[in-house]
This record gives sequence, C-alpha cells and structure tokens, in this order.
Amino acid sequence: MNRAPKVFALSVLTVALAACSGKAPELQQLGANPELPKPHRGVMPDMTIAQPTAWGDTVPTVPAGFKVSAIATDLAIPRQTLVLPNGDILVAEGRGGSAPNLKPKDVIAGKIKAKGNTQVKSGNRLTLLRDADGDGVYELKTVFADKLNAPYGLALVGNALYVANQDALVRFDYTEGQTKASGAPTKVTDLPSAINHHWTKSLAASADGSHLYVGIGSNSNITERGMAAEIDRAQVWEIDAQTGAHRTYASGIRNPTALAVQPGTGTLWAVVNERDEIGPNLVPDYLTSVRDGGFYGWPYSYWGKHVDRRVMPQNPEKVASALTPDFALGSHVAALGVAFANPAVGGNFTDGVFVGQHGSWNRNPPVGYKVVFVPFRDGKPAGEAIDFATGFRGDDGKTRGRPVGVSVDPRGAVIVADDLANTIWRITPTAAPATPAAPPSATPSTPPATPSAPSAPTP
Repeated sequence: MNRAPKVFALSVLTVALAACSGKAPELQQLGANPELPKPHRGVMPDMTIAQPTAWGDTVPTVPAGFKVSAIATDLAIPRQTLVLPNGDILVAEGRGGSAPNLKPKDVIAGKIKAKGNTQVKSGNRLTLLRDADGDGVYELKTVFADKLNAPYGLALVGNALYVANQDALVRFDYTEGQTKASGAPTKVTDLPSAINHHWTKSLAASADGSHLYVGIGSNSNITERGMAAEIDRAQVWEIDAQTGAHRTYASGIRNPTALAVQPGTGTLWAVVNERDEIGPNLVPDYLTSVRDGGFYGWPYSYWGKHVDRRVMPQNPEKVASALTPDFALGSHVAALGVAFANPAVGGNFTDGVFVGQHGSWNRNPPVGYKVVFVPFRDGKPAGEAIDFATGFRGDDGKTRGRPVGVSVDPRGAVIVADDLANTIWRITPTAAPATPAAPPSATPSTPPATPSAPSAPTP
C-alpha cells in the first residue's frame, strides 16, 4: 500500500498549521468585564506549542517573601493534590481520555499538541508524600493506591477518602497516618466515560461532608459529536456521599476542571475551560461561583449571553437563562487548579484563590503557564489577578513545567503539581513574610534537586 500521499498531505497541513497566524492583539481579558472581540474562524486553530526542556538548576519564580522547592520528582503525570490532616500530601497521577478524532485536522493537532506534553507513562495511582520532622523535606514518597483509572479529583470526609477516576467515583477507608490503602476502593457511583473527550473528573466535598460535587466536561469542543454524546456532560453533579444518588447541580459548564468549596460560606467555586476555534482571544476561561440550578451557556452561548453561531439548532430560551461567570482568567490559559488561601500564606495572598494555569496550545503569543492569585473581598473576586508562580515557560519558547492542581496547607504552603516536569513544588512564606502595599515583585528562589527532564499527551 502506498502511504506517500497521506504522508505528504499530513506534512502540508502541518506546515499550514505552523504558519497560519500572526500574533494576537492583547486585550483586557481579566476580571468581571473582559474585552470580547468578534469571533473569527480559520481553517485551523493557531498552534504555538511548548518546547519541553529540563528545569536544571532553575526553579519557578515566586514573590518576594516566599521560597520554592521541589518536594517530589520522577512522578507519573501528577494532576491534583490533597493535603491530609497530618500534613501528608496525596498526589493523583494519570492521564485518561479515549475520544476518537473527528477530522483530519484533529489528527494533526493531536500530534502537534503531544510534543508539548510529558512522554511519561500514566501512573494511574495515588502517591503519598510525608515530611516527618516538619523541615520541608518530604523524605517519604510511596504508592498509597495503584491500578486506578486516570484518577484526578480528591476529597477527604472524615475517614472516607474519595477519588474521582475518569469512569467512577470511588471511596477508600482512611485512617490518619496510614501510608497505604488497606484494600481496594468501593465504588460510590459510575461517572460518564463514553468517548471522554474531556476526561478529567474534578471533585470537592460540601462543607458538611454529606455531598460530593463532581465536574464533568463536555464530549466535544462545541457539539461536533451531536447532542446525544453530551448527555450528562458539561455539568457539575451533586452526589449523595452515602447512597451515590446524583442530580445535576449546574449545567452548561464546558469543562469544570477544578472545584473548591469556600471556607466560611460553603459556596462551590469552579475554574472552567471554555471553547476553542473562534479566535485567539475567545473564549476566556473563567473562575466562578457555581449556583444550584444555574446554566452557564455551553454550547449555545459564552460569557453569559454571547451567542455561538456555530451551534445548530440555536436555543434562544437557554441563552436568555445563561449566567455570566464571576471572573475571566484570559482566553486559552487552560486553568486546571483552584484552591482557597488562608491567613498563614501571608503577604497579599490571604484572602482569595490560587489558580493553576496549564498553558495554551492554540494562541500566539502563548498564555498561562503559571499560577495566579485572584484576591477576594466580601467573599467575591476583587481587584486584579497577581502572578504567584511564573517561569514555567520562557520567552524563548522553552517550557520547563506546566502547572495543574494547587492546594494550600494549614501552615501556609502552596502545593503545585507540575505534569510536564513530573514534579511537586512547595511554595512557602519565609520566616518573616513581607506584607507590601502593592502586589509583590517576583524574585527567583533556591534551586531544588534537579527534577527529571520532561519527557504522553495530556490535556
């Protein structure tokens, strides 16, 4: 069989992809009122892919008054983390998804995107990290549970440890201090997993522990597989922790990649990855409180009631009911982590949320590739987002890391999962954290033991 025509066509399309765009205009796309240009559709989306390289003797850049260290390396695609009551850290490692390509451009885009991600095999496990003497060095790294199916979201309620695999919510019995699961998990309920275009299942527990919230992404960018494939997708489920019974808590949320319950109020918040292929500045990913019964637009509209003309048939009634998110994070930043701060963090980072941004693949110049802090006042976002951890991608296009999940421990440490370098970073206030009047300036910190060089595709 002669494969030359196919190879030639692939090469031509790849070149077309690489040369299809100039630099996007810079717009104000942070906060409650982002600039939204007119939609623009090209033959192919812009593609500016990360060029993986090792951290070597460098580390992420953090604000003055903070230091950063690598507390675990050589992991197998760390995605989300959970700080346990005794200070141990659980890391969910893995990669899922099985969506078939729909068009030739999907084949090409997939191959190009893969070049910007780790080539390490999916761990499908939970790893436990322990700092026994509290000196910031996590001397124990051990497998807590394995043979899982692309675990992602994590939550602890009393003695029940919940894990959101890509196909099911499961529960382990947990006793404080244990370093290995005592047995196989119990299934709480199945989760939608057919096709699994967006496979990550984010997870948070209600303030009283009676319910669990699971974020379930859509099965397409914008209904290319038909609406039948989107049943029970682009939603947040509320699940009864005891019975496994579930209901739709909120809908129209294209890909709710991380969830967190706000201390004090019990309000559920999410970061959401919005739709692609209508331009480098559409549509902003966002941070939002999640209202019970709320509809957030997908697929019919974005950022409230801005109609997406690609969707047929249109649904004006649904568009009229669409809620506007609280805070835009910028288009294509790929927000994958969210965690509320606490006063122990110090500086300007005591009231608000940290957001891990995995970084764009379809925008020139690239955006994301950092951890930002969104300050809150009176329980809502207020003011401009502040860079908290940067340096994951350099101006030369070399990319050393890609942040995913973030957690905050009671001592004020911010834990960042980096699934390109397969490293967990710990960012802590120094002995006397500064409290400047203005957002702190970024300064590099002390190098860690060299993480392994980034070396299979992740979203």
